[in-house]
Amino acid sequence: MERSFQIDMPKVETFNKEFVLKQATDVFHDKGFNATSMQDLVDATALNRSSIYNSFGSKLDLFLECLKSYKEAHFVRISETLDKAHNPLHAIELLFEYYLNEIIKDKDDKGCLITNCTSEMANQEPSIINFLCSNQNSFIGFLEDLVRKGQEESAINLNRTPNEYALYLFSSIQGFRTAGILISNKSKLQTIAKTIIQTLI
Repeated sequence: MERSFQIDMPKVETFNKEFVLKQATDVFHDKGFNATSMQDLVDATALNRSSIYNSFGSKLDLFLECLKSYKEAHFVRISETLDKAHNPLHAIELLFEYYLNEIIKDKDDKGCLITNCTSEMANQEPSIINFLCSNQNSFIGFLEDLVRKGQEESAINLNRTPNEYALYLFSSIQGFRTAGILISNKSKLQTIAKTIIQTLI
């Protein structure tokens, strides 16, 4: 008797994943996770529901993909900005300048998708909590390294440990981005940034 074998072929995506994630990210950014319906995502991505479920899983899974894509895009732009830094303190100054420019460009006052997600969903979904904690820890670690190098070069004072200053900078950046939703005046934002950085000198 002949035996038949069924071969599971890898799933082939017939759409531009980068485009779909960009469209979905825009919807989540505009409406938030909870207010975004599957129909909103269908309309934005031009995929039907079954294609979205088959390719990404649930709405939550798609949202996580969007968060990761959003984070990676910002990481690339931040890295390009910090490549211009002359020293660690200058890198921190450029970091605030980067976020200031992001605020100024945000004509619709949508804020940061990840910051908004923290406010909306930090206590709702374990997978979201894991993403946010991982993102927070990696960013704080990055800031801590900058501060440590700055202190070694005597560009940053020794009044606090690198970890303490990293936590201070992290919370300041979050507040800076949130304040930018209501404050769009560049001069005022520059004053806030300078005041924060002055603490390090």
